[in-house]
Amino acid sequence: MNGHFFWNGAPVAFRPGETIAAALLRAGVVDLGQAHGAPGARVFCGIGACQGCVVAIANAAPVEACLTPAREGLRLGPLPAIGADHA
Repeated sequence: MNGHFFWNGAPVAFRPGETIAAALLRAGVVDLGQAHGAPGARVFCGIGACQGCVVAIANAAPVEACLTPAREGLRLGPLPAIGADHA
């Protein structure tokens, strides 16, 4: 393994050149969920066309997990549900 990023606070190992989605799937994470009970996101097409795997990165814009290379120390989680309270 090359490093770790964090999904919902839990460390996830990744290999060199691996995308966030590939590392999550290898770690057994298939539901990329959404906050507040919204329908869960999933890796579907694997090429960025469907945007079903968009995840939030702490202090950065959301990304497509299937296209984004895993990097050491990233803090990732589900997107907030539409209409969720952001107060």
